Amino acid sequence: MRKFTTIAVALAVSAAAAGAVWADDYYNAPSPPRAIIVGIDLSTSNPLIVDSAFAGKVAARIGSMIDGLAPHSHVSLRSFGSYDSGANAALTFDTTIAPKTARPDDIARFVSSVVASVPKLVRNGKLHAQNATNIIAFLDNMAATTDCRALPATVILASDGVEDSKLANLSHRRGELPLPTRALYQGCDQLVILGLAQGVNDPRETQRLRDEWAAWAQAAGFKSFIGLNDW
Repeated sequence: MRKFTTIAVALAVSAAAAGAVWADDYYNAPSPPRAIIVGIDLSTSNPLIVDSAFAGKVAARIGSMIDGLAPHSHVSLRSFGSYDSGANAALTFDTTIAPKTARPDDIARFVSSVVASVPKLVRNGKLHAQNATNIIAFLDNMAATTDCRALPATVILASDGVEDSKLANLSHRRGELPLPTRALYQGCDQLVILGLAQGVNDPRETQRLRDEWAAWAQAAGFKSFIGLNDW
């Protein structure tokens, strides 16, 4: 079942038009189904919301991680920033990969188009830049609906990784992330941050943020962490 917001419906038209029926033997694909959760950081500190070229790079990277997913895989797209569900309700998408209704290549193109369009959507006022960066709160909320024992999951954040909330402020050089008190993502495959420290322009800060999130990911139960500033 797919769930679209108003923005997602408009952006889905081109992806749906490209759809075609797969052969039944697609269900014999050897790779098991999995979950991909994509979170787009709409906070003002994230250069992605104003930099179309960088948004395009992030979009291509995310698309490559969705393309080729096995049937019954699940893809979710959300935005985060302020600790306000209403502020992030405009960008919500969920689908389950299926040969006749949601091909992985079509879903990859659709999600890529959404990510690449973020700067334009912000400029046009269809998405609103937010003045806080609640990454941990977003991850806490998504953990409540993620069961990696049932479906192995990868969480991808299109974010600079600079938590700026009541829980922590990583914009300060001595800022630290509070570690989760339990393994929220026990057994989940990977936490990926694309754009880590982008805009900070200091490799020392990139490494500091990478270390902070690597420790958080391990404590949360992820098997691995990847934090990329650029690629």
